[in-house]
Amino acid sequence: MGVVLRNLFFPKKQAVIFAIKGVIAMSMALSIAMALNLDRPYWALVSAIFLQLRPESGLVIEKALCQIVGTIIGGLFGILLLSQLMSYPYLALGVLAIWLGLNSALSAMVRQANFVYAFAMAAVTAEIIVLLVMVSPTTVSSAGIFEIAQARMSEIIIGSICAGIVSHLFWPVKIKNSLQIQARSVINQTLDYLVSELDTKGTHEKRHTQIDGVMVTLGVINDDSSAVRYEGPKGPGRSRAANQLAQKVLSLLALIQIFGRLQRNHSDLITADLAQLFNRLKQVLANIAASDNYAFCAEEVKAFRRELTEWRVNNAFEAPFESHMFNVALDITGDLTILLRAYKALQERDKTLLNAPSMLTYRDPLAGIIVGFRTSLVFVIGACIWISTGSSAALMIMILPVIFSIMLARIPLAILRVVIKRLLVGVVAASVVTIFYALNLLAQSGGQLEILLLVLAGPYFLGLLLIADRETLPYGLGFCIPFSILVRPSTDMSLAFTIDYTLSAAMAIFAGVSILFWIFHLFTGPSIQLLVSRVFKATHKDLMEIDNQKMPAIWYNRRMSDRLLRLINYDQGSHSRAITDLALTGLNLGHAMVRVQSICENLVGKKSVRKNLVNERLVGKKLKYLKKWQYKLADAFLLASQGKCNDDFKQASDLLHQELVAEGHDSAQIDAIKGMFIRINLTLERSAGKIK
Repeated sequence: MGVVLRNLFFPKKQAVIFAIKGVIAMSMALSIAMALNLDRPYWALVSAIFLQLRPESGLVIEKALCQIVGTIIGGLFGILLLSQLMSYPYLALGVLAIWLGLNSALSAMVRQANFVYAFAMAAVTAEIIVLLVMVSPTTVSSAGIFEIAQARMSEIIIGSICAGIVSHLFWPVKIKNSLQIQARSVINQTLDYLVSELDTKGTHEKRHTQIDGVMVTLGVINDDSSAVRYEGPKGPGRSRAANQLAQKVLSLLALIQIFGRLQRNHSDLITADLAQLFNRLKQVLANIAASDNYAFCAEEVKAFRRELTEWRVNNAFEAPFESHMFNVALDITGDLTILLRAYKALQERDKTLLNAPSMLTYRDPLAGIIVGFRTSLVFVIGACIWISTGSSAALMIMILPVIFSIMLARIPLAILRVVIKRLLVGVVAASVVTIFYALNLLAQSGGQLEILLLVLAGPYFLGLLLIADRETLPYGLGFCIPFSILVRPSTDMSLAFTIDYTLSAAMAIFAGVSILFWIFHLFTGPSIQLLVSRVFKATHKDLMEIDNQKMPAIWYNRRMSDRLLRLINYDQGSHSRAITDLALTGLNLGHAMVRVQSICENLVGKKSVRKNLVNERLVGKKLKYLKKWQYKLADAFLLASQGKCNDDFKQASDLLHQELVAEGHDSAQIDAIKGMFIRINLTLERSAGKIK
């Protein structure tokens, strides 16, 4: 509560500006809704409140669009449901429960909070329309159903538009600024991690703390990159730059594992040349991490790349490992160059940057089914209470908990319990302020809009101060939304002065959120072991299919980003962090496959072109054992995730190597591939041993 009091009585400047903007947006929404004579204009207030959760213009615009689209879809479904099943209310409630569960399950399949909110609005808009009609079914006609749906959709859309306008016109906060800060942060975190991987004195705990930080920041960048495209003509370019930056960070994480694990686990394979390479790479990374000058960093990487190229030309490598490691170092310099360019493009427009796609959300249908089931169960329990009591106030048991069930589904259970408890505190505070402050003053206002706005501005301002801080956001959200519903500001305030209804509605909201708490507590979803196993099986499937993609490295990075973040979250409680290590191995294996495929295709292509002068039939020749090697590597990774290991991958590697040797290809490239085979086999054996 110390943080709550600090935010209320000693708020930061940004929090005050945020609260003022929120009050202006809500005042506009309420005034317009009342001017249009909508019968429940407080839903416009609720709509405007939800759009204040992130104040950046791009995010507000994106959320407003998502809210409008979700509202229209939900409204159309509500009309369709009532037109077909109005005569069968219990069947209509059952279909509505399925609709809520479906949208909740689909929301679990997306990552960005704004897209989750779109599904929440599609669910709740239909729910509000259907329930408000069912409260008095005998007095509602087909035209009345359409009018109710139109009014609810209009109220929510008005709130969305007002919040978007205020965010753009009053003290605008740009997502590009926070995106630039996050980009610089993730680059620094990545460079620090790369240096730690090369530091023989670094600790296991330090490396995993750093990788946790990198992935969390990368997740924020991924979430925000879609919203920055709404901020002016440079927005789409910045969005592409953020995606490119995320791609290269993942590639660097995959590559640096090779050096770090070799030093820590197989120091006997490090020759004098490799030791010199490691020291030079560590020095270059440290120099870049210590500098804020783009030109210096770019030149440092460029100079190091020239050194590596000259080194390859002037030196004969003693072992396959050396050739492979120098190739990896060259790949690191290439990724660093593009990473720096991506960061520069976030600062200024860069049309020449590659059009990198955004990361993909890992979609687990099992998790979606659990989330959808919980939301449907919350609704069904609320519906049973409403049917048994007949109280219109009991509708609140079904509406707000459904919204919270969808929006909170991705939060880890331990944190979720704290969040819901804070929501309940906010509900209690809203009930007290409504009864002992707002209704008393509004009873003397005579229904004037100006007095209504003045009375409501103070509580909303305080609630928004709490929403401005992520730590106290649940308190503010739990206060502002119930306060709007309990006061029910409108042109006719007669119902608001019915204390028994207000108390009943407050108790219903509190009961609904409490039911939600226990449902989350009782239905926790699949076990961590099962979820981890499913992620690794999905990764195994991608490794089998990676060669069928047009841009395999980019395709694989997009799919691995969210999986890495999930696996790291699952694994944070363990000491060994074996799951995180294996997840990073999975990321690395995809890049190794792409590298081997590329080298083999180049070797076969060159040989075919040379022999084409004699025999045209050799053009397009494929290596016999390449596909088998890929499948055996994917199987070996899946076995390692189960703590098992066999010789199938080693045998497949030997066969592919012998085939390349027999074909008489470039010996330096073949040595590099052999070194990669040795390194991968050692990694898989070590990973399997850790999982046991």
